[in-house]
Amino acid sequence: MLELRKDLFADERDDNLNVIGKGVQRQDMPGHVTARTRFFDDHAFDGMLHLKVVRSPHHHARIRSIDTSAAERAPGVKRVLRGADVPVNKNTLLSLINFGKDDEPSLAVSKVSYKGEPVIAILADSEAQALAARKLVRIDYDPLPAVFDVEETLKPGAPVVNETYPGNYFEYHERFDHQKLRFGDVERGFASADIVMEHRYQMSPIEHAPTETNGSIAAPEQNGRYVVHSCAQGLFFALGTTAKIVDVESNQLHFIGGTVGGGFGGKVDSLTEPLAVLGAMLTGRPVRFVLDREEEMLYGSPRGAERIYIKDGLMRDGRIVARHIRSYFDAGAYTRLSSYAAIKCTAHVPGPYWIPNVASDIYVSYTNRCPSTAMRGFGVTAVDFALEVQMDRLAEAASMDPMEFRILNAYRDGDMKPHRRAAKNTALVECVQVAAEKANWPLSEQAKRASSLIGGGAGERAQIPATQLDARGQIGRPDTRSGPVTQVLPAGTSRIAPSKQPVMEGARDGRATPTQVPRYEPQRPTAPPPPAYQPAPPPYQPASSYSPAPGHQPASPPPASPPPAAPAQTQHGAVRFSSVFGTRRR
Repeated sequence: MLELRKDLFADERDDNLNVIGKGVQRQDMPGHVTARTRFFDDHAFDGMLHLKVVRSPHHHARIRSIDTSAAERAPGVKRVLRGADVPVNKNTLLSLINFGKDDEPSLAVSKVSYKGEPVIAILADSEAQALAARKLVRIDYDPLPAVFDVEETLKPGAPVVNETYPGNYFEYHERFDHQKLRFGDVERGFASADIVMEHRYQMSPIEHAPTETNGSIAAPEQNGRYVVHSCAQGLFFALGTTAKIVDVESNQLHFIGGTVGGGFGGKVDSLTEPLAVLGAMLTGRPVRFVLDREEEMLYGSPRGAERIYIKDGLMRDGRIVARHIRSYFDAGAYTRLSSYAAIKCTAHVPGPYWIPNVASDIYVSYTNRCPSTAMRGFGVTAVDFALEVQMDRLAEAASMDPMEFRILNAYRDGDMKPHRRAAKNTALVECVQVAAEKANWPLSEQAKRASSLIGGGAGERAQIPATQLDARGQIGRPDTRSGPVTQVLPAGTSRIAPSKQPVMEGARDGRATPTQVPRYEPQRPTAPPPPAYQPAPPPYQPASSYSPAPGHQPASPPPASPPPAAPAQTQHGAVRFSSVFGTRRR
């Protein structure tokens, strides 16, 4: 039963909800339960062709030759498509907001980079004829070494998975090799800690397994327009991506969607729409392209695997004084949405906890796996799991109740986050208290009296500490990392606030370039902090406590980097609104 705790934050929030907690019928429910809802595959067209693709049997290989002559002569076959038939054969989803480089072909031309990568598309009168003709295509491959580990792929000499990113890592803003966060001095924090604990967390890829597999139907309309019935979760993403790949104005495409038979993030990649539209353009007939269940399970994008290292410095009274997170996103062979997931992960570090010294390094690695994509909270879900398991381990090491340990370290309103923003509307303390109450979990009276509105936003908790950065605050590429830390931001200084953007000087490829030296503004002083929260003695004795191993080595310092190089020319330069950055970018 849902219980709304309106007694919490009554003076701060309006909890007079008109939907949550009430019996409101979904608008699409009657159609679903009476089987009258029309999904994309419920639309029939006369003379419809069926498209099937020939996929690579290798994880990594050069394509020596392709022979489609037998398939072209097969019964019912109307057209065979190669990479050369695709007007703009390379694309990446976020190119629509000019983020990242086009790296993934619709149909492979000279090389395949994962098992199942599409190479040839066949259009035939029936699905059975397309499947039969698919078996007649002969492709000669030269297998190449493959790499499947997110850290091995970043080492010198590793096979190059993605020639667009030859270092096997996504380049942010065409010069940074990962997403980085620095707040305070984590090495000093580790040196002052009573306990230093580090653990590795490994997540596996997860298939979305929707009842309705990825698919679409494209058909010619009047005046050179094409109608597309799609199950895409992001219909405008699918329309923009398709218009780019088939090289037509977006107003020539009429996309119809909105009804998705299960998506969960797995239907944002436009796996079928571009080739279906291209087939309709080249044949003048409707084209249906639907993944079968095997293709959906093996080659539909999964949630990306993530490897996360968390290192914490802990005082024996339970305060976390330093946290370093190093994470690797397995993008698979191509980018898709992994680059955005790393941004979300960085924005979530270090979790809902106030820690005076925080650092994170979040990498996107290319491997010879199926490209990964979004899935329900991607970029946050895995690191949240890792952080909370780590919190349980830290609580045991400090001989503290895990609930009270979280209350002690939780954000309070006004606390300075590592992202240089004050925490607002925090509620972890109250969530833990309510959870403990419902589970009959005993809390000390002091823990019960704690509040997210008391004890934050003052003194050290409101300050931006002195923070060590690499040279000029830049990251650099792996083969140029050298030299010690050369810059320290004084305490109380911050990057320029969003309302005070840096002066933009010069331009490359029609895009503004930021100034070489960052500018800072002072942080206003605040009142002294209130007395620190003191947890009650633990109500139990843990099985064991953790102590640092002799000779424990701290995490490696952040690498230095050279001045940024001129960015490469991107392939899609339209001015669009960025949902990633909230600004217009070229």
